[in-house]
Amino acid sequence: MWLLETARANLVFFPQPEDVPGGYVILSHTWLESEEEETFQKVQKLNPHPSSPPWFNPRDHLTPKIRSFLEFAEDHGYKYAWVDTCCINKESSAELSEGINSMFRYYALSAICYVYLSDVDTDSVKMWEDFRRSRWHRRGWTLQELIASRFVMFYSKEWICLGTKYELAEHLEKSTGISAAILRFEISFTNATIATRISWAAHRRTTRPEDTAYSLFGLFGVNMPTLYGEGQLAFCRLLMEILKTSRDPSIFLLGERRYANNLRDLQSALRQHIPRNRTHRHLLPLQPPSTFHSFGFRPVHYDPGARAQRGGNEVRWYGWFSMLYYIDDHFSTVRLQVRP
Repeated sequence: MWLLETARANLVFFPQPEDVPGGYVILSHTWLESEEEETFQKVQKLNPHPSSPPWFNPRDHLTPKIRSFLEFAEDHGYKYAWVDTCCINKESSAELSEGINSMFRYYALSAICYVYLSDVDTDSVKMWEDFRRSRWHRRGWTLQELIASRFVMFYSKEWICLGTKYELAEHLEKSTGISAAILRFEISFTNATIATRISWAAHRRTTRPEDTAYSLFGLFGVNMPTLYGEGQLAFCRLLMEILKTSRDPSIFLLGERRYANNLRDLQSALRQHIPRNRTHRHLLPLQPPSTFHSFGFRPVHYDPGARAQRGGNEVRWYGWFSMLYYIDDHFSTVRLQVRP
């Protein structure tokens, strides 16, 4: 794990996040298209050499946002800080894959996560409306940063503190659809069904299509190699990895909505959906379906206790119309009964 020294922006390596003396802080933000992005290579070149004059400070040559973040962190007593683009060597596929698979853990173990909202102005009368509409809520990578970090502080574009995640939980719930109880760690996010967790990402966007899946690794405890170039297949591969360890059938709510009164109607609808003259390869979707969230399918409740009540071979879950489904032996489905 590479970290920046807050005083001089030198890159320092630590084998594990737990090895950082005094802990570290972390930055969550979004890059603008017109904004110059700091890279690992640029920061590495700025690191002082023996021939550098004593007054040279690499931190002074970083962008104002990163420089202000490091100054804040130093003022709060932290010696080390982490920024995604500065601390991951994207030119090394091995380091990039390790960074992506470890990122949720980095945020979870950080002392403070500073969220910088460049599109929120504290002088505006619409400040809280701007807060709820901030692009930060619509980016894919910021979802895990919001969920994983225990202590989060939100700042406006002038670096004025707006409040903590705990204090702003109701505003964040309106913006993200994530329960305030989860944001306050009153309930573990793992209590939410798979479909509900994926619905949190339904309206978020990433620059690369693969990152739609890669940014969700930590929400499901998944580790898998990153293969840039696979496109939307990354999301299908993520769901297949989740299926290996999870027995939550709500994952099957992620496909297209189909109305059926009985099993025969369902089979007929599926046959009509499969294109003729070619094999239908994907049972699972290739991206988080927006219809899941926007049509009110969000509150799905999984009742694992029903397995014990009915002999351990059945799972009970509820859908949008409060229909009760029994799936025998879970994925090796032998019989499907639909009861109102």
